[in-house]
Amino acid sequence: MLRIEKAAVIGAGTMGAQIAAHLANAGIPTLLLDIVPGEPSAEEHARGLTPESREVRDRIARSGLEAAKKARPAAFFTPEAAALVSVGNLEDDLPRIKDCDLVIEAVVENLDVKRRLFERVEQYRKPGSVVASNTSGIPIRRIAEGFSEDFRAHFLGTHFFNPPRYLHLVELIRTEWTRPEVSCAVYGFLDQRLGKGVVVAKDRPNFIANRIGTYGALVTLRALAEDGYTIEEVDKMTGPALGRPKSATFRTFDIVGLDVLAHVARNLYEAVPDDEEREAYKLPEFVERMVGRGILGDKTRGGFYQKRKGEGDKKDIWTLDVASLEYRPQQKAKLPSLDAAKNVEDTRARMKSLFWGQDRVGEFLWKTMSRVFAYAANRIPEIADTVVEVDRAMKWGFGWELGVFEAWDAVGVERSVARLKEEGRAVPANVQRMLDAGATSFYKSEGGRDSYFDFESGEYRTVAETPGIIVLKSVKDRMGVIKKNAGASLLDLGDGVACLEFHSKMNSIGGDTLQMLKTALNEVERNFAGLVVGNQGQNFSVGANLMLVLLGAQEEDWDELDLAIRAFQQATMSLRYSPRPVVVAPFQMTFGGGCEMTLHADRARAAAETYIGLVEVGVGLIPAGGGTKEMLVRALDSIPPGVTEADPFPFVKRAFETIALAKVATSAAEAHSLGFLREEDSFSMNHERLIADAKQEVLALASTGYAQPRPRTDVLALGNSGLSTIKIGIHQMKRGGFISDHDAVIGEKLARILTGGDLNHETRVSEQYLLDLEREAFLSLCGMRPTQERIAHMLKTGKPLRN
Repeated sequence: MLRIEKAAVIGAGTMGAQIAAHLANAGIPTLLLDIVPGEPSAEEHARGLTPESREVRDRIARSGLEAAKKARPAAFFTPEAAALVSVGNLEDDLPRIKDCDLVIEAVVENLDVKRRLFERVEQYRKPGSVVASNTSGIPIRRIAEGFSEDFRAHFLGTHFFNPPRYLHLVELIRTEWTRPEVSCAVYGFLDQRLGKGVVVAKDRPNFIANRIGTYGALVTLRALAEDGYTIEEVDKMTGPALGRPKSATFRTFDIVGLDVLAHVARNLYEAVPDDEEREAYKLPEFVERMVGRGILGDKTRGGFYQKRKGEGDKKDIWTLDVASLEYRPQQKAKLPSLDAAKNVEDTRARMKSLFWGQDRVGEFLWKTMSRVFAYAANRIPEIADTVVEVDRAMKWGFGWELGVFEAWDAVGVERSVARLKEEGRAVPANVQRMLDAGATSFYKSEGGRDSYFDFESGEYRTVAETPGIIVLKSVKDRMGVIKKNAGASLLDLGDGVACLEFHSKMNSIGGDTLQMLKTALNEVERNFAGLVVGNQGQNFSVGANLMLVLLGAQEEDWDELDLAIRAFQQATMSLRYSPRPVVVAPFQMTFGGGCEMTLHADRARAAAETYIGLVEVGVGLIPAGGGTKEMLVRALDSIPPGVTEADPFPFVKRAFETIALAKVATSAAEAHSLGFLREEDSFSMNHERLIADAKQEVLALASTGYAQPRPRTDVLALGNSGLSTIKIGIHQMKRGGFISDHDAVIGEKLARILTGGDLNHETRVSEQYLLDLEREAFLSLCGMRPTQERIAHMLKTGKPLRN
């Protein structure tokens, strides 16, 4: 059985260095290699270094690693993970790959360069080790041909997408020589160890995602040039309105680089002589001029957008005029149908409304999307066997909510085909055969089972379920729900495990959610072995419903607010002291009340990409759902056992700083260091496996004789001595201009809770004592105008106000 315990990445450019970083995120020691520089740099020469100096010879690989350490968004889960990456050069260190189970090549996109490199790799690799190319378009077969039988049997393409940590897709490309057991083992490694969505692609130019994506990009560029749209208009139409990233079209081009787009387009034009849309791969004239003048995007400090210095420290964004290639101040795109569509939460319904609109938006979307629909249909079976692979590649590779064929279903296949015919345009033969067979959509769902129309057989086939993945929608379709209200549902995951699923807007936590949690815990106590708290929305939870808090504060309905806070505290404590094990499964944004839910579970099974924190001070409040209490308990519990002489103040101070500075962990790994996850909590690299993994955690707790915890009455409160010390620090921060007057007020109220309130000396207190202090501080802050202004500003703008 293939075990990958050590890896090497050859090529320390952006992709290679960040692939190495993500291997390190998975706990795999990784060797990062690159060429030897021609000569010392001026700085190295000044230090007396020579071409033979190791520091000089490793410079390119070391520079790649340093760039990965500084990358934003971060390439490493934590700064400490970078220690797993060692650097070297191809002249001195290539023999070290003999110890590696996996070697990934990520050098320049040139067939001859890659083959010469692999000739050297073959001399040193150990038999049975996997060798992979991260090429984005060069045929894998042409790279592999002529090498030894063992090399070819263990060689394949693994096309990561940039940035490798964040984009879910890896395209896996086999050759006729790749052993099935090797490709299966690599598939499993990419899926479970690296957390990737793996799509098996055919060995065709640019594989799946880049083939369709490049075509769509060029169609969009041509529409911009032909129909007089502005860059701002196109980005507004092709971003979140369609369920796609905020970077939309032109910000994405600036990130990727116009030179990269040009290179890919030109290569595709040469590589696909029989493609019916080959001419689409010719760059529009204005793009050729941009490339010729070096207007390439972020790498040249200007592409379709350019940052310019504004007033003070402010940066202004200017936009390129594609006719003159001069920059102008950014313009607001005025497209009424897009503004109206913001109120349509369902992406499919929103897309359909915009697509068929009788306005500039509808005209643009029809012109571009209908071409992409037809092109993708004509690529089956050339680049993939089914619509499923194409859709997964587009969603996972580019962060789209809907794949090409899912989007076509959303806008209506029959209606769009009828319009194609009216306009005298060709209908893809695959699609016409589907309609002739009486099928009107590419996908359908019956009894909790999703099916896709298979062009080869001419009938619907069930989408294969992946072992270890639970899809909550399928569970509901098959089994229904046990109980449900507007905020949450209770589901049966099987094997005696229930799941409480949030489904309010942004999964904010309100009275409905808390009521369903109470119902769930009662039901689980009677009929289940344990409970998972999780969902499969965009984020786990953004916290409590701030609008309700603001309304209560403005109306001075203190009794109602007090009851709401008590209910939240009771809910989190009921998670902690449930008679059955509870595992919370956070992922993506897990803020405020969502974090407090996580803190009070028996276990947390987080996604690797979990951004978790207690952020209440940003809206002028403190965590009052048990979060402040729990961070104190965890800080004190982290004092090494048996160290009776340890000063507890630094541990309390750490909890204070974490909450007062609204620190947010940028990964599950970092959440451990901040105290949001404990040592016994774990995380899943692949977020699609999160619910199933959490279910297994519940079963493991239940099978080992779960004992219901008892409320704590032994929490150390430092009293006035600790409070005074923290208050001195707050005063110094205020005098130095680092915090506002209201920040200081919040900080002092937080400090009172963490030190136990008005206590003359150190005292052991109960959790309930601390919860009462939380509630008192929260209510008093709600009554203050600066806090109400902060909440209102956050609700209006999504950004914190520092007043």
